[in-house]
Amino acid sequence: MKKLLLPVLLACSLATAPAATAVAQTACPTAPAATVISGNITQNTTLTSSNIYLLSGFVYVKAGATLTIQPGTIIKGEKSTKGALIIEQGAKIIADGTAARPIVFTSNEPAGSRARGDWGGLIICGRAPVNLSGTPIIEGGVGSTYGGTDANDNSGILRYVRIEFPGIAFQPNSEINGLTLGGVGAGTTIDYVQVYASGDDSFEWFGGTVNAKHLVAVSTTDDDFDTDNGYSGKVQYGLIVRTPTVGDVSGSTAFESDNDSGGSTNTPQTSPVFSNVTALLRTPIGASANFTRAMHLRRNTAISIFNTVLSGWPTGLTLDGTGAQGNAGSGKLVLKNNVMANMTTNFELAGATYDVAGFWNAAANANTLYTNAADLGLNTDNFNSTGICTNAACVPSFELPAASPLRTGGAFTDAKLADSFFDKTATFRGAFGTSNWTAGWTNFNPQTTCYNIVGQTLATKPANDQVQSLSVAPNPTAGEALLSFELKRADVATIRVTDAVGRAVARIEVGRLGAGLQQVALPASLQNGVYLATVTTNETSQTVRFVVAK
Repeated sequence: MKKLLLPVLLACSLATAPAATAVAQTACPTAPAATVISGNITQNTTLTSSNIYLLSGFVYVKAGATLTIQPGTIIKGEKSTKGALIIEQGAKIIADGTAARPIVFTSNEPAGSRARGDWGGLIICGRAPVNLSGTPIIEGGVGSTYGGTDANDNSGILRYVRIEFPGIAFQPNSEINGLTLGGVGAGTTIDYVQVYASGDDSFEWFGGTVNAKHLVAVSTTDDDFDTDNGYSGKVQYGLIVRTPTVGDVSGSTAFESDNDSGGSTNTPQTSPVFSNVTALLRTPIGASANFTRAMHLRRNTAISIFNTVLSGWPTGLTLDGTGAQGNAGSGKLVLKNNVMANMTTNFELAGATYDVAGFWNAAANANTLYTNAADLGLNTDNFNSTGICTNAACVPSFELPAASPLRTGGAFTDAKLADSFFDKTATFRGAFGTSNWTAGWTNFNPQTTCYNIVGQTLATKPANDQVQSLSVAPNPTAGEALLSFELKRADVATIRVTDAVGRAVARIEVGRLGAGLQQVALPASLQNGVYLATVTTNETSQTVRFVVAK
């Protein structure tokens, strides 16, 4: 391996590397010599997509330094040294990937041999408020402090980032998660982040005020979204897909929330607001007994959850203790416009007496219960935590079919959702409407992905035969015309019509279609001109040109 001593990789190398040429992955080549990163980063440093990096041991970005990571960069964690990346208070990470070139943190083990907990994970420590006294130390054994008085503290950017096979139980009740956020402030940007196969939690917030959108937790061991120590940020659009046979002995949940470990009244109180989360657990015979509750709300938390769909846990909602129950009764803890399906037991009361079912079923809360997962009307691949589909990254078809009851019922009338952070056009419940925002940048089967080619963080798609015989008739048309095409396999399709200069003039959501010949009426109101009709499926996109001459 080649080894560069930090801080040699300085920001003077900011020139963007050229996009990597797509390489077919019929065979994964031998990995090039990795650039090993260890110790402390004390100066502005840039990691480029023209290298592959290896985190050896705990790597700290120290106060005053900014670590910039170019789109398409691969960073691996060393298993033997429990590699991890820690952004300390006063430091920044700028990991600003793109949908076409996401940044990937992953295992250094070869394809086929990767496992949860192969490396530590990513920890960010900020100076936003927490409800612990003194100078708390972030869990995981890394020794870094977090928390302060700056609610708008800025620790940088995480956008289009994947974190695969992280999560080390350093010691009991002190684990490194996929993404650990300690006192991170609202000046920080977190958007489009996936954690896959974490050995502990996927996302855990210890206090702070940071907001986030488009979070994906797949095949987690313990909890997916864990909030405590005064976290008060906002999260919209989250996806959770569990592996039925993998759970943690502590009890695996989608949401676990505490004010603090003692359930105190310390302030700031844990009071995050989540909206539009989909959490799915398939529960066949032989599923892990370590799955407990979809929502374990306890120890005086005041979390609020809206427009969210949860399916498959042994228990749906547990309100644990007088603190959480009192917060539900006073309106601090709010659950509205949510859906639970396929729970063995819908409600559990832990401690004291409280009408949990009455709280959920109150007409003003507009929550819904379904007996079976099938009642949600989802595509069957949505429950797959390992991709088995035909597209290269094996991303399930999360777009809601036309008949799904989740297409409606979302609402943003509660005062807790008044903040401009929330996209209030989402009238659906759960993370998805008619588009799949996970497509293109996530990976639902990183076990088999080759990460030995610099700059290549998306699997190369093979030539695709999904859409055949695309045509418009009549062409030219006087206004009314049919778009015809054949699907080789059942799929979700969207049709987009643009004019000759690329301006969108129509969008047709046709939902999930069976294999075979398809015919869709194009808008009859188009004015004279040249147009392009594009059919997009989960696998491919095809375009045909047509002319309107009235």
